[in-house]
Amino acid sequence: MPITLKSPSQIELLRQSGQLVRATFEILREHIRPGISTAELDAIAEEYIRKHGAEPVYKGYVPRGRRGWPSTPPFPATICASVNDVICHGIPSPKERLRQGDIIGIDIGLRLNGWIGDACETFAVGEVDEPTRRLLETARRCLELGIEQAYPGKTLGDIGAAIQRHAEARGFAIVREYTGHGLGRNLHEEPTVLHFGEPGTGRKIMAGMVFTIEPMVNAGSPETKLERDGWTVRTADGRRSAQFEHTLAITDDGPLLLTA
Repeated sequence: MPITLKSPSQIELLRQSGQLVRATFEILREHIRPGISTAELDAIAEEYIRKHGAEPVYKGYVPRGRRGWPSTPPFPATICASVNDVICHGIPSPKERLRQGDIIGIDIGLRLNGWIGDACETFAVGEVDEPTRRLLETARRCLELGIEQAYPGKTLGDIGAAIQRHAEARGFAIVREYTGHGLGRNLHEEPTVLHFGEPGTGRKIMAGMVFTIEPMVNAGSPETKLERDGWTVRTADGRRSAQFEHTLAITDDGPLLLTA
């Protein structure tokens, strides 16, 4: 499939969307504490996004033509709220309240003036134990190392290889079924960005590309399981998972982080 390269003016509109995503994270950060429900966090995010003239892009979203997504219902919420062993696409619930020592991955997607912003961050709920702190540290560093490879003339395989090498060297595993992706006016565009692979393989990185890097790092095995709701993805072994994601635009000088 062809990749739609973005112009500088389009990248600026994507940056504005990305900055609203970042501002939404900063609002949520103030509320992440023991006792709050994931549904309450969802309501706070939706109110803030709509107040600033944007719309939640996940709400009502139905993935089409993807393996492993049989008869998936529309996603019912503004944010994905993935607690502890939930890898991604956790559905906010009034029954799910955060506890001391939990981690929660929050994924935010929105559309502002026709352009998409998309990012994810994993937060610690109060103090976490040392293995969890190390997981968070590793997942964040995996994202940073992937971004460091995102230069014109490099390949998407260079990004995946750097991420995989660091995670596995630290004793963690990379989820393979769920990937980064291009975006623009649509949430999912070309290219697909794997978080594992071989250096020098895959598509060449070019100025004008806009895509996400969003490694999902598991404390145990890389295996996943999809819940009956058609969305919630958990680790198969019940151990924790962490994810960090940025959207970046490729310029002649390298990556420009749109959601930083």
